Amino acid sequence: MLCGLHRTFIGSVERGERNVAVLSLRKIARTLRTTPAELLAESTGNEGTD
Repeated sequence: MLCGLHRTFIGSVERGERNVAVLSLRKIARTLRTTPAELLAESTGNEGTD
């Protein structure tokens, strides 16, 4: 993985099966070229409906 975290860990975080530490969240955000705050923001459900 580009972020240095194992793919099964990433998958379990995506499914909500694991909590993610702040340092891991920073690694994921940096790899996705976003901020940790953006990753944690609640979705409004209106994406792509400009």
